[in-house]
Amino acid sequence: MAFRPARVIMEPAFEFDFSRGDAVNDRIALVTGSSRGIGLEIAVLLAEDMDGVAVHFKENEKAAAEVVTEIEKKGKSAKAFSADLTSEQGARDLIRDVETHFGRLDVLVNNFGPIIVKPWQELTTADWEGMYRSVFLSAAWGIAGVLPGMRERGWGRIINIGYNRVEQLTAFSKITAYAVAKTALLILTRSAAVPEIKNGITVNMVSPGLIEGGMMPAGGKIDPAYFGKKADVAEAVRFLASDKAAHITGTNLIVAGAWKL
Repeated sequence: MAFRPARVIMEPAFEFDFSRGDAVNDRIALVTGSSRGIGLEIAVLLAEDMDGVAVHFKENEKAAAEVVTEIEKKGKSAKAFSADLTSEQGARDLIRDVETHFGRLDVLVNNFGPIIVKPWQELTTADWEGMYRSVFLSAAWGIAGVLPGMRERGWGRIINIGYNRVEQLTAFSKITAYAVAKTALLILTRSAAVPEIKNGITVNMVSPGLIEGGMMPAGGKIDPAYFGKKADVAEAVRFLASDKAAHITGTNLIVAGAWKL
């Protein structure tokens, strides 16, 4: 199976200059899967606090270009990168290309990760492997790729996106592969957090519940009070990416109101 290496598009509207000093700490963020949905919301909000944001997409180049434009309207640098994160080479190339273009990478948000809704006994080997690569390995490869630069600078923020029941070890008969992969990602989150705190790097998870415009559970009417907004998730990520969260690591911040509490 052939994998595509990371591909860069959208030349910036202005030359990137680290010497300007007009942004918060001249920091750079990469949000995977940020051409739409929660990832888009995170990328645009993080631009408020960053000097530049790397927008990742797999196929929808037009949507990614629109996110870049939205960030540039804020006077910040942005660039879109295409990469197949189910490939180790694709994931590592993405990190390399972002660091080459911006000169550094300070905040990694692992948002990319599709979901398969299917009774577990109908899952094929390809389903299991695809979900594991998309949800878990893509994040693991990304984390491994950014750590050297973050350690060198003595500062870094890694935020993995989970889901609100990621810590509940119970039956998930329709999303089994997804639940298994996300729980594995939470274990990785905490495992990476322990040794990196001494390097000024925090590793956390943000776990959304029911989000307006997102996938809904089958059957029954749901009280509107349970629905959150994409902005709620983005604000949680923004906090964990900030200096204010310097002593918060290995945590799972659930953004789900009282859904399944």
